[in-house]
Amino acid sequence: MKKSPVAVIGAGWAGCAAAVELARRGARVTLFEAARTAGGRARRVEHQGRTLDNGQHLLLGAYRDTLHMMRQVGIDPARAMLRLPLQMRYPPGTGGMDFVAPRLPAPFHLLLAVLRARGLSAADKLSLTRFATAARWMDWHLDIDCSVTTLLDRFDQTERLVQLMWRPLCIAALNTPPERASARVFLRVLGDSLGATRSASDMLLPTEDLSALFPDAAITYLEKHHGHYQPGARVRSLQTVNHHWALEIDGANPPAAGFEQIIIACPASVAQSLLAPHDSARAASLQFAHEPITTCYLQYDASLRLARPWYALADQPDQRQWGQCVFDRGWLNASHAGLLAVVISASSEVIPLSHSTLSESIASQLAAAFSDPALASPRWVQIITEKRATFACTPNLKRPTNQTSLPTVWLAGDYTEGPYPATIEGAVRSGLKAAQHVLAHLR
Repeated sequence: MKKSPVAVIGAGWAGCAAAVELARRGARVTLFEAARTAGGRARRVEHQGRTLDNGQHLLLGAYRDTLHMMRQVGIDPARAMLRLPLQMRYPPGTGGMDFVAPRLPAPFHLLLAVLRARGLSAADKLSLTRFATAARWMDWHLDIDCSVTTLLDRFDQTERLVQLMWRPLCIAALNTPPERASARVFLRVLGDSLGATRSASDMLLPTEDLSALFPDAAITYLEKHHGHYQPGARVRSLQTVNHHWALEIDGANPPAAGFEQIIIACPASVAQSLLAPHDSARAASLQFAHEPITTCYLQYDASLRLARPWYALADQPDQRQWGQCVFDRGWLNASHAGLLAVVISASSEVIPLSHSTLSESIASQLAAAFSDPALASPRWVQIITEKRATFACTPNLKRPTNQTSLPTVWLAGDYTEGPYPATIEGAVRSGLKAAQHVLAHLR
């Protein structure tokens, strides 16, 4: 393989995966990142001397390529994440459900979980079994896409099951409300988790911050394999100089030059501006509607500990209860004792609210859900909203491939063509695919 220089723009999970794969195969890689911290939309942030994440994340055992890349850079997933069986558990006494998959081979783990589930009627359980059986018969594939709501209606899912299970799963997986979400993508996610091996449906909760979970180790790996990492390097434009690519970087003169191949692993909007002067058609295809995610961190006394690492919450916006799930980070890391993270996916409705209004509502919701008045008075609160957390995963959405019209420029990101919605696994898979295209050209 030719030792031609390759630039990867963006040190999110897609860019880090691409850089590691290229370095592993002997390419000369320079990884550019506009921020000072790697990880993109899944990274650590600092607050009052504490390390948080820019949003509480949950991974799945089905994230094959993500887990492989973590091992590739020396991260042991068994140590870096708490593994829980598939579950949907609401706080006791709130009228929710309690669904836990036992550690049995598939599909018996799901069958027994349905039989044992509390808070579901016989009609709900029959409805759930009917849907799972039909989806398995369909091989978890839908030829003609529609909304998730339409799909659930076709299979006569009960209203209670939709509210307690399917709607929360859809919003968590696709970050798009079921009435607007792609049933085809939703089925694919269910097929790779519920419809696969028992371990594929496991839920993985990071015990370290998201940057430490992979991006930091990826950069170390890159530098050990003769690559270079440049943080705080915002690439403004791409130029051609002597049949190679040069990158114009804020505050740098002259541009970084001499690259034969480029992988643009930035958010779609940034990739669009970089490509527009060179490939207007591909740039135009990078226009997406986006959905936000809001995470509310609430710090209590270190002695606080929920009975389980996480719970689903019944969100009722008309009653100013927006929290959809809560994570007790003290279960994950001793330094976060007493810290709860409440997630609101597809959170457009709460963005206009002031932080004080939202935090007070979330704290009141927790106090009512767990019958603990002390939860209404946290010591401090930090709200983090990622306004462009994901693309809106709507039916028949056309997503671009990794290719551009330029034979030496490639795209990588969770928004590119693939079976998954905007997830860490989707980003990693896209980064690996872009790297494979580059490697094929360098041979």
